[in-house]
Amino acid sequence: MTGGFLLSGAVAALLTTALPAHNPSGGFEDPPPDKIIIKVATVNGSGCPQGTTAVAVSEDNTAFTVTYSDYLAQAGGTSDPTAFRRNCQLNLVVHVPSGFTYAIASADYRGFASLQRGASGTQRASYYFQGSPQTVAKTHPFTGPYDDNWQATDETDWAQLVWAPCGVQRNFNINTELRVTAGSTNPGKVSFMTMDSTDGDISTVYHMAWQECPES
Repeated sequence: MTGGFLLSGAVAALLTTALPAHNPSGGFEDPPPDKIIIKVATVNGSGCPQGTTAVAVSEDNTAFTVTYSDYLAQAGGTSDPTAFRRNCQLNLVVHVPSGFTYAIASADYRGFASLQRGASGTQRASYYFQGSPQTVAKTHPFTGPYDDNWQATDETDWAQLVWAPCGVQRNFNINTELRVTAGSTNPGKVSFMTMDSTDGDISTVYHMAWQECPES
C-alpha cells in the first residue's frame, strides 16, 4: 500500500493527549506551525496485508495514528502453525517544516487478548531511521489466563530520543509484532492476541517530540 495522508482533524476521536513536546533543559514547547505530510513508502508483513493499513496525523502535529484492520496472532487448537506470530513493517516518509526535526516520544498500543491458562502473548515494537544504527525496541509480555482488553505504552526519556537527521530525508521505520504461545496446560484450546479497537480496527497512536535544527 502506498499513499499520502495530509494532516486532518478527523482522527481526533482516536487520539489521546499527546506527550508535551519540549526539552526540559530549555527547548521550545510548541510543535511547528506548518502542516506535516506522512506518506507510506512501503508496508509489509503478515499482520498488515495490502489495503489494510492507513496513516493519519493529528491537527496539532503532535501525534499520528496507524490503523490496521487485519492483525491477529493465535496458537493452540486447530490454529495454523504459522499464525502464532504476526508482524508489520511500516516505512514512512515524513515531510516536516523546514528547520525542524522530530522523534517519537511515546507510542500507545491497545487491543484484546484471550489467553488460556499457561499461554502467553507478547507485543513488541522497534523504531529506527533509515541508515541509522540506533534502534529503540520495547517489549510487553502478557500471561494467561487473560480475557480482556490490553494497552501498552512505549515511552522514551528526552535524553534518549532518536532524532531524525536535520537537512536529510530519512524514512522512518516502525516494526511491530504480536506473538502467542499456547503453552502445555491447554494446548488444545485457541489463544489469541490482537491490536483491536471497539470498531474492529487497530489504532496505534505515536506521539511526536519536536525541536529546532541548529543553524548551519
